[in-house]
Amino acid sequence: MNKYQPASFGVSVATDGTERISFFRMLAIFLRLGLTSFGGPVAHLGYFQNEFVVRRKWLNESAYADLVALCQFLPGPASSQVGFSIGLARGGLRGGLAAWLGFTLPSAILMIAFAYGVTHFSQALHSGWLHGLKIAAVAVVAQAVWGMAVNLCPDRTRATMALAATAAVLAWPTALIQVVVITVGAAAGYLLFRKNGRTVAVDHPTTSKEAGLIHLILFFALLAGLPLISALSNNHLMNVINGFYRAGTLVFGGGHVVLPLLQATVVPPGWLSNDAFLAGYGAAQAVPGPLFTFAAYLGAAMGPLPSGWLGGLIALGAIFLPSLLLVLGVLPFWEAIRVKPAAQSALMGTNAVVVGILLAALYDPVWLSGIHAPADFVIGLGAFGLLQFWKAPSWLVVALCAGAALFVG
Repeated sequence: MNKYQPASFGVSVATDGTERISFFRMLAIFLRLGLTSFGGPVAHLGYFQNEFVVRRKWLNESAYADLVALCQFLPGPASSQVGFSIGLARGGLRGGLAAWLGFTLPSAILMIAFAYGVTHFSQALHSGWLHGLKIAAVAVVAQAVWGMAVNLCPDRTRATMALAATAAVLAWPTALIQVVVITVGAAAGYLLFRKNGRTVAVDHPTTSKEAGLIHLILFFALLAGLPLISALSNNHLMNVINGFYRAGTLVFGGGHVVLPLLQATVVPPGWLSNDAFLAGYGAAQAVPGPLFTFAAYLGAAMGPLPSGWLGGLIALGAIFLPSLLLVLGVLPFWEAIRVKPAAQSALMGTNAVVVGILLAALYDPVWLSGIHAPADFVIGLGAFGLLQFWKAPSWLVVALCAGAALFVG
């Protein structure tokens, strides 16, 4: 048996059985998401929910929330880890790599191009179309929260847990609060829903436990070994790889948390000026896909060599590598644990608080950055109606919001 097997995460497969998705089909699916998923990591989770839970039915709401909860626990970009895990489940390791490439490359290419100065992005960063994309993100996240709340908070107890999680995240907006809230939700779920726990069947593990252990060992070996190699060699390339790998390892709570880590990595040594750093960060807000692709801009813009496109790709690979190794290492153990009745009881609690976390993110930063006037609310309401009731594709809604914002502006 191939150690990389398609897995289900408790998937409710309705259309294609256990069909293994080819590399190029997976790449095409995630490439479209990579080109249209604006709005930051929380919005990306909304796009994934719409694509893989609502439209393709590759996962049910509960399994998707389980996966989101796991990736919130792990350091790294949660939305990219969720996408990689979905690709891994449906296409093995090649499917996971195809999902990551498709979702990541569009914004990485744009950020490298910006580093070369071949675009006029700096003039476009405050254009009406960008505001329209933020409005679209409001609608996408609102639809995801709506759908997940209906399925995962069907009673007063879980609805109350979700609202309490929302209040906690908004009251204490720190990097680790989401991990604390999910932990408390798991404990509450275990205590409150022990009689509701049930065994859930999973056909195959995504990877064997032996392979998972190898990936975890590699993760920690690089975390411990790269600083030593960098110090001994005093080589710029090794310094870059070490700095970006460490930044990707220490991030909890979303992509924006990585910014101070990256600034401390590239500005004090003189690899990049602070003005150039901030200019790249501004451009990163205007491109789709994960915020971690900001690393591609830094790698391409900073000196000394390697810089340019090669430096961009090296920095991109170094910052994403720890999060992908963690997913490969943790998933087989997670799949073995989550099928137990006790774990299912705990997950009923975590799923409820995940809805609350997404609701908090719908307000801040998604709503606050997208809805500034009554016209914005009207555009967002129309976008939500198209997504929720007319089942319009996300890319069309994004395009319509951008056009509407330009027209109104």
